Amino acid sequence: MSDAALAAGTVIPVRPARRPINPWIVAIAVVVPTFMEVLDTTIANVALRQIAGGLSAAVIDSEWVVTSYLAANAVILPISGWIGAQLGRRNYFLLSIAVFTISSMLCGLSTSLGELICFRVLQGLAGGGLQPSSQGVLIDAFPPEKQGSAMTLFGVAALLAPILGPTLGGWLTDNYSWRWIFYINLPVGLIAFTSSYFLLEDPEYLKKARAELKKLPFHFDSIGLGLLVIVMVCWEVGLSKGQEWDWFGDPFYRVQTLVTLFVLGLGGLIFWETRQERPVVNFRPLKERNFAMCCIIIFCAYGVLYGSSTTLPAMLQVLFGYDATHAGLVMSPAGFFSIMMMIIVGTLIGRGVDARKLIATGLLTLAVSSYWMAHMNLDISPGQVVWPRVVLIVGLSMIFAPLNVAAYLYIPQRLRPAAIGLLALLRNEGGSVGTTISQTFQERREQFHLLRLNEFLDPLNPALTTFLQQTRDSFLQITGDAVGSMQMAVQSLDDLRTQQASALAYFDCFWLFSVVGVTLVFLVLFMKRSVAEKGAHVAAD
Repeated sequence: MSDAALAAGTVIPVRPARRPINPWIVAIAVVVPTFMEVLDTTIANVALRQIAGGLSAAVIDSEWVVTSYLAANAVILPISGWIGAQLGRRNYFLLSIAVFTISSMLCGLSTSLGELICFRVLQGLAGGGLQPSSQGVLIDAFPPEKQGSAMTLFGVAALLAPILGPTLGGWLTDNYSWRWIFYINLPVGLIAFTSSYFLLEDPEYLKKARAELKKLPFHFDSIGLGLLVIVMVCWEVGLSKGQEWDWFGDPFYRVQTLVTLFVLGLGGLIFWETRQERPVVNFRPLKERNFAMCCIIIFCAYGVLYGSSTTLPAMLQVLFGYDATHAGLVMSPAGFFSIMMMIIVGTLIGRGVDARKLIATGLLTLAVSSYWMAHMNLDISPGQVVWPRVVLIVGLSMIFAPLNVAAYLYIPQRLRPAAIGLLALLRNEGGSVGTTISQTFQERREQFHLLRLNEFLDPLNPALTTFLQQTRDSFLQITGDAVGSMQMAVQSLDDLRTQQASALAYFDCFWLFSVVGVTLVFLVLFMKRSVAEKGAHVAAD
């Protein structure tokens, strides 16, 4: 205001400052759509047969409903920081919610498998912006000493959604229709969009960065984006179809071609992007030691989460005769203990406990629980499955919030959006890899155990001859057919052999998860001190 204006008593209106909003209200507003998006990565898995039947398509083709979503999601996650910088984080978040909600409605209205896949691609592209944006809002809304609590709330979405997805999807499909696994997003999306519209505002450092960016000529890294699309599409399709196509034994060389394109594309992407001043995928956060270690740990930890969440219900249904609902009930108690543990961990982080200690403890807990499940047998009751699962999820709950605190503690603010996108990408891809590896490992180990059990099926083995004789006599009393009774006895032996081989293969998967947990503990030794406290270290720009 000029001196003349002051002398004249002129009143110049001043825009009132926006009243500060409770960060917990903001946190709830941004976590709800994130939960919705993460839920959609697994909710359709159990409904593929119903989708195929409803749209008159082959069951094997319906797998593209999942693959297309994951591939689109994977493409957008690492470039979410760049898009947010161009549009503004608030605008990008609102746009992602709107498009995700509309595409969910279109998925439910699809009349053919081709339409559904197209809308799932659109849904995946929109959903890819929700996780990084919401995590960025949480980090900026809370001071360092409160970020552990904020990451606890985010962990509820990122950790519980993939656990609850198959159970919720199965219940909706059985009781209503597969279309409701998409329609359920509509009311959630409308509420999330409305609340975020009125509550969110970009922080000053993002506004300044966007203003500076507008002064520069527009630059779009089309080569980098093209290489990224090649890499992520080859990766997701290879993971999804590799076992079906027999991996490197594929006679049509589809897997070999995908792997070649992936390796060449990834090498080209790293070479190109590290030499760009404004890359679409910024790999520079990986130079920070804490962030790099956290990326590896969260990739493998989510591999164990998704792998166990696939292996355990499959084992319960195949070997123990559970239906999808009862398998979900056995797994569901872990969700309650997960929330309780994340609250405890958030409190410990807020009191200055080093995140490294919590991460190491969580990894060891994960390893112990997997070792416990590896020693199960075919005579266990539901209660003997519940508690190992609870311990596994408690271990993962101890990891999530400390890992997010440690990952971003030494990252400069200007690199934070890129870092959030990379970590979210590795978190999701860890889940994809864990699912694929567990399924492939189980099938290959079952073949191995079948061959090993065959070594004992010798006509000179007295245990074998006794079993066949007693089983044949039992069937003979029922049927009175001597020849048929012997055939049924041999079939019973084959069923028993297959059952035991399958059980041993499932237990081997849990052995693998235990080894992964123990191995990851050593990575924690390479991390720097990670304490979320008032006045904590903030990296210089």
